[in-house]
Amino acid sequence: MSCKKAIGVAEDMKKLLGEKINLSIYTTDSEEAKKYDFRSSTNVLFDDELIPLEVSTDLSRMKDFLSKKV
Repeated sequence: MSCKKAIGVAEDMKKLLGEKINLSIYTTDSEEAKKYDFRSSTNVLFDDELIPLEVSTDLSRMKDFLSKKV
């Protein structure tokens, strides 16, 4: 369930921020994900920084996080 929430939040942030962020969604077995040592099925990165799950699955927290980064 957290994966769907994280994807939904990421897509909402893309709609909100438009060209300010680049959104890519990969499975953990994709070539792009292999360089990371992911320990769970849901992982959200921003500029190669792993975002805590409690932030990446909460729209309000994600807005706060990205407002400090973008």
